[in-house]
Amino acid sequence: MRNESKPEQKLQIIPLGGLGEIGKNMTVIRYGDEMIVIDAGLMFPENDMLGVDLVIPDFSYLIENQECLKAIVLTHGHEDHIGGLPYVLKKISVPVYGTRLTLGILEGRLAENGVDSGNLHPVSPGEIISLGCFSVCFIRVNHSIPDSVGLSIRTPVGMIVHTGDFKFDYTPIDGKMADFKKFSELGNKGVLVMLADSTNSEREGHTPSEKSVGVAFNREFQNAPGRIIVATFSSNVHRIQQVIDTAVRYRRRVAILGRSMQNVVNISRELGYIHAPEGVIIDIEEIYNYPAEKIVIITTGSQGEPMSALTRMAMSDHRLVDILQGDTVIISATKKSSQRPSIIFCGSART
Repeated sequence: MRNESKPEQKLQIIPLGGLGEIGKNMTVIRYGDEMIVIDAGLMFPENDMLGVDLVIPDFSYLIENQECLKAIVLTHGHEDHIGGLPYVLKKISVPVYGTRLTLGILEGRLAENGVDSGNLHPVSPGEIISLGCFSVCFIRVNHSIPDSVGLSIRTPVGMIVHTGDFKFDYTPIDGKMADFKKFSELGNKGVLVMLADSTNSEREGHTPSEKSVGVAFNREFQNAPGRIIVATFSSNVHRIQQVIDTAVRYRRRVAILGRSMQNVVNISRELGYIHAPEGVIIDIEEIYNYPAEKIVIITTGSQGEPMSALTRMAMSDHRLVDILQGDTVIISATKKSSQRPSIIFCGSART
């Protein structure tokens, strides 16, 4: 008698972007006719991509198999992990799970693109959700944006661990340590495959704690004679918080410049991830109501982006702010030579 039993299903891990490149992070986990997607990011164009605004993954596979798609789960709120979602959700209706800040930032992106946000579902670190044959646990990790998580994904054939983007920081700004215990427990139980993503992990040494940047801020704020302009990534909420804390210490007001920076700061304040005493944060147009030595401006442009607020200020092309004699400009970013967090200080060359 012929054996007509159903053939054994296979577990598939299908990267649609993000493998061997920085950006476009999107990975399909599929077993039989059920699948989930981890992240849906974008990539900013290279210098030779003239006329291109954004690069997103080819997600035609999701469209062709959308009846199998149970959910999209998100690890954190950086553009290279959530920036492609407005384009995906225009084509596919699917639940999206992420932490509160991640979804808060995403909701703003969806609104900008005219996409409904009714399918967003907030989760907390430690929470477990069932998605078809998959069981997904969200595990707290430390990264340059709060509310970052790794994932443990229980499948019919074994456990997958996806770390998300992470760093080891034993003194995080918000005091919320990565859940090392959970990762250890997973290792003891047995893991089928681990998918890990940590920038510069192939380099020797370790990344200093985010708190070390606050020490440098304090030193430079002490000596700044006039306005202080700090350029950093809009998504680096912990660094923005440290700028605000240092400004409060030296009795300065803080103004936010740049659309993406304003959006993230507003969302982070609403959700309780950025704190500032009443009256410290002022509108950018109010900076001229205060002496220069009482002002801090937080802006975008730490990577020298041509259209960023800092670049336009330096070129006298910004409608509200120029860099003036006596300003201190702090570029709080990563030195390409060392790939370690650093702060570069420079005075204004403009009169």
